[in-house]
Amino acid sequence: MNSALATPSSFARPRATIFDLDGTLVDTLGDFVVVLNRVLAELGLPAVARDFVALTIGQGSEHLIRSTLAHVGAERGLYEPAWAAYQAHYRELNGQFSAVFPGVVEGLERVRALGLPMACVTNKPAAFAKDLLASKGLLDYFDQVFGGDSFERKKPDPMPLLKTCEALGSRPEQTWMIGDSSNDAKAARAAGCPVVLMSYGYNHGEPIQAVPALQHLDRLDQLRLG
Repeated sequence: MNSALATPSSFARPRATIFDLDGTLVDTLGDFVVVLNRVLAELGLPAVARDFVALTIGQGSEHLIRSTLAHVGAERGLYEPAWAAYQAHYRELNGQFSAVFPGVVEGLERVRALGLPMACVTNKPAAFAKDLLASKGLLDYFDQVFGGDSFERKKPDPMPLLKTCEALGSRPEQTWMIGDSSNDAKAARAAGCPVVLMSYGYNHGEPIQAVPALQHLDRLDQLRLG
């Protein structure tokens, strides 16, 4: 699948690009499953299934941990020890159970060849994001990397994208957001950024094709830049 919606002429060519990370560049579901289940085992709680994690990731680590604890019926007071354990296990395992999606390197190479400023904006902590990108050989593609702890609010709030546009020196309407979820689309729409959505990511179990976008892509190297 590779479709595009009719768009204003001002969207014909981006001046800068912003990429989501989890579910867009790297399939990190395996990391989340292993880390969460190590945390739960450490706390004496039952494990969660891969399908549950796939539906829950994408709104930041805090949301993921709170949702997971609620799912297994844990007491609210366990959030702080769970958060501490999560950070320790994620730091240790970051990237070990994940893989770059097919077509990502080729797609990033095409964007870089055009000389467009590039940023990665994710809801995971910035240090984890940079370590993951480095471990997968992707960090050097980006002029800026921002995480869920870089600004006061996370996606789907527009703040991260607006602040990133400022950092890249580009106007939102000329900055394409490439993501994989309705969260990315909501943030882009609120910020005034055109959005491109990948079909293979983590959209909370909902069909991403139902979310309006400039393009819906199966591989990043299918990206049409005008």
